[in-house]
Amino acid sequence: MEATHFESLYPAQSRFDEIEKILKFAREGKSSQLVGLPGVGRSNTLGLLSYNKNIRKKHLGENQKWFHFVSCDFSEIRKKPVSDAMKFIFLRLADSLRERKILKNAESEFAGEGSFEQIDKIFKESAATNDEMVLFQGLKRAIDFLCIEKELTIVFLFDRFEEYIPMLTPEFFANLRVLRNRAKYRFSVVFSLNRPLEELIEPILFADFYEFLADNIVYLPILDKPGLDFRISYLEKVTMKQLNNETIEQVLLLTGGHGKLTRLSLETILATSDWPLATSEKLQEFLLEQKSVKASLYEIWISLIPEEQLLLASREKRLAFSFSGSSYLEKIGLLKNEVITIPLFEEFISTLLRQDSGRAQQISFDQNTNEIKMGETALSDSLTSSEFKLLKFLLDNPDKLIEREEIIKAVWKDEKTTEGVTDQALDQLIFRLRKKIEVDPNNPVHLQTLKGKGIRFSNR
Repeated sequence: MEATHFESLYPAQSRFDEIEKILKFAREGKSSQLVGLPGVGRSNTLGLLSYNKNIRKKHLGENQKWFHFVSCDFSEIRKKPVSDAMKFIFLRLADSLRERKILKNAESEFAGEGSFEQIDKIFKESAATNDEMVLFQGLKRAIDFLCIEKELTIVFLFDRFEEYIPMLTPEFFANLRVLRNRAKYRFSVVFSLNRPLEELIEPILFADFYEFLADNIVYLPILDKPGLDFRISYLEKVTMKQLNNETIEQVLLLTGGHGKLTRLSLETILATSDWPLATSEKLQEFLLEQKSVKASLYEIWISLIPEEQLLLASREKRLAFSFSGSSYLEKIGLLKNEVITIPLFEEFISTLLRQDSGRAQQISFDQNTNEIKMGETALSDSLTSSEFKLLKFLLDNPDKLIEREEIIKAVWKDEKTTEGVTDQALDQLIFRLRKKIEVDPNNPVHLQTLKGKGIRFSNR
């Protein structure tokens, strides 16, 4: 039942503007990206679309019965190949129809009556063959049935999609294009990410789907007032404890209304027996001592590229620097008029970088885990396949001047031929990698280009 999902309890005004933008793209047959900081509620926002009938009705009215939202958490298949991803999408489609079928009074409000039985039958028949091609044919039949025969608009919600980035191939987006071309304007995908897709993968990877996705980015603000008010009241209800308004205001001032930070801070305060300490002027110090709060702050920190970290670490640099990263930080709401909008995070940065601020960190390859790390932070999950190959090759050849042809052969060795790999493709790859490993990409410490000679990697 829908009521078993926590998102179904949220007020209808929750994330109103962002949901309206997502649905605008879906109505036009376009796909979109939902981009936000860790902990601001990307998963929750997608859950509102899937499980909150009041929110669907508020935005879609009676037309909500012609829309069906399919939640797909890609963290569940983060190490699986594309063939398994297609099977996962198909399975979630069938499961979502089953869930909607068992809702009370749902059949009278859903135009897809009888859809579950048909899709479940197609899925079982296709999966029984254990053949990748047959399974995808089955998925196409399912989309035909739902979008063409039943005239439903199917919206796939790809949650935590950044965790699947290392496994992506052009085939993934080519398959999405095939499905979209069959359903036309009744097919849409929402990619939930911590950064825009264009920054995370090579453009050639999603070239087949680019026209349906280009520039359709919805940035998720840090604060969702209706949703946050509900979470606070719900927290008081389940703990059977009352928070005074002064305490709530102090916490919101420190967290900027960031969903996860606010919740963790208030949970910590409710759990402590030392109320005077938790509600005094030492509240910031108290919260920064809590492991759960620090973990959430660190999660935000490592989601940023070194250039952005440097910018946030220095007020002077914020005033002096002007680069694309500042625009991104403003779009996600972390920076406003050169001021960090989460004071608790600003103090965390000061503590974290008190001794090491601005210094380049060592980059290394861990053979046991097959990970590339910067200091103690794992870089691998944020690197595309080509970026990983390039950086691994450079780590294997430190301080050596490497010619461009040698790099192309190492990075694109799995291709049938490297003749089509241009200097521009390599330059773009180097540019993207610099943004992920350099404190200041315009003055690189690790990845240096010697004009007319080649590339040199240094860990000094």
